[in-house]
Amino acid sequence: MVKFYDTRIGRYFREYKNKRLFGSLVAGEIAIDCGANVGKITQMLARPGVVVYAFEPDPNAWKILKSKFEGMENVICINKAVSDHSGTAKIYFSDKYDENPEKWSTGSTLLADKPHIDKGNFAICEVMDLTEFIKNLDKPIGILKMDIEGEEVKVLNKLIDLGLTKKIRKIVVETHERFPILKELTEELKNKIKRLNIKNIDLNWA
Repeated sequence: MVKFYDTRIGRYFREYKNKRLFGSLVAGEIAIDCGANVGKITQMLARPGVVVYAFEPDPNAWKILKSKFEGMENVICINKAVSDHSGTAKIYFSDKYDENPEKWSTGSTLLADKPHIDKGNFAICEVMDLTEFIKNLDKPIGILKMDIEGEEVKVLNKLIDLGLTKKIRKIVVETHERFPILKELTEELKNKIKRLNIKNIDLNWA
């Protein structure tokens, strides 16, 4: 599948794809937005009868996210990173972060080996094991969206191994195999999904 990024056609295609995907949510379902940032996708997920859980660890993006959805009872904003474990961790910021924290918050990461980060510029954040969170949900999960800057391979492997992908109608992920440390791991994940014939995971979402 061709991935579109900066071209005008690519932007239109992605907008059309997102409207169809996120518009498929129905009342009674849950949506989970991991790496919600300032809430662009969260806004598309939020609709009457749908409960949205939006996870965002970056402190500046979190302030905007929380303010944007204040008073919306069906949107639950959670100031945590997601991974395959719970605890605390360093969230590293882009080497351009101080120029424009809102803009560069999209690159904040738990991955110490990610390119173009400033290892001396970080905050301590809480981390939630997404598999444990999903186990405890008592309503059908319509959509799980993940853009979590390098943690997606670990999370997806654990979801698959525990059989939890079967609880979710559609999983859409932005992968980060462009980071050298994740190239081989992402390829292994793709082969695993193909081998197990898992149909509800879209790794070409973004």
